[in-house]
Amino acid sequence: MITLNRRHLLQATAASALLGLPHVARAQSSEVKIGIGFGIGFLPTFLLRELQLVEKHAKAQGIDLKASYQSFSGSGAMQDAVLSGSVDYGVYGTAAMLIAWERAKGTPQQILGVAGVTTLPLVLVTNKPNVKKLADFDAKDRIAMPALVSPQMYALQIAAEKEFGVGQHDKLKPQVVALPHPEALNAVTGGSTEVTAYFSSAPFTQVALKNPKISRVMTTTDIYGGKSTFLAMGATKKTLDANPKMAGVMVAALSEASQIITGDPKRAAEIYLKVEPQKTMSLEDVQALLVELKDEFDTGVYGIKAVADFMGRIGQLKAPPARWQDAYAPALHDRQGS
Repeated sequence: MITLNRRHLLQATAASALLGLPHVARAQSSEVKIGIGFGIGFLPTFLLRELQLVEKHAKAQGIDLKASYQSFSGSGAMQDAVLSGSVDYGVYGTAAMLIAWERAKGTPQQILGVAGVTTLPLVLVTNKPNVKKLADFDAKDRIAMPALVSPQMYALQIAAEKEFGVGQHDKLKPQVVALPHPEALNAVTGGSTEVTAYFSSAPFTQVALKNPKISRVMTTTDIYGGKSTFLAMGATKKTLDANPKMAGVMVAALSEASQIITGDPKRAAEIYLKVEPQKTMSLEDVQALLVELKDEFDTGVYGIKAVADFMGRIGQLKAPPARWQDAYAPALHDRQGS
């Protein structure tokens, strides 16, 4: 009986070897876990899930798998999940990804970017008609943003450095208050608090600017001199090395999602409202927003070098990447980027 079981085991092992896929490895690669977040910036990942685009493009590469998704709030939680292996791929901001890229450089835990997700511009708005630039704010003004460590904060610091000079990036930091987007929107449009400005993102930007008392001060497009990546997908080197084809699969899946948003905004809007039902935005509102932002969903990455160089100047990175490609997986190297 023992001999028979051993023979069967050897036969199974040999069969697996002939297929070129060990039994254990097949079990491990049958599922890919993807971390996503909340808000319209994550719309491409909503399309990945609802339309099973990862499965589709994996199958085209001869890979049979199932994608699962887990939602996180904030880059910190997302990064922890990627590093711990709770998810294989996660979507979050450029600065957090660069810190993780350098912190574990040269190890299997080093995080590399895989693909851009969106370049949605962040917009600094104010209820003070005399404020046209950062120098126009006075000491009593408060600037709201979702977190004290956020893409908005980096944008504000870079803008402050440009306006006030090198070493002055934190000039307005004491005036920043952390508020969730809905509260920040209510504060700046209500006008009854010390919050006189709000570093917003879509769709809150569009809602704010409908108010005649609200005006635009600057955008991240102004600050970076062009597009800048708001959200990107990343993974550890360990994950990328274990499944070399998967980075290309993710790029292809996200590319198709971006094409759907651009070419069929109604369908994309329907999926967004299915995932995140809205009381204040109709299907027509979301569709119009996606038409307005049609060029902001793209797998290319932008402004990576600008953010990295700034982080180097203020000591958050010891050795910023010489090229944006140094912080991204090879599957994206032939795409447009900066």
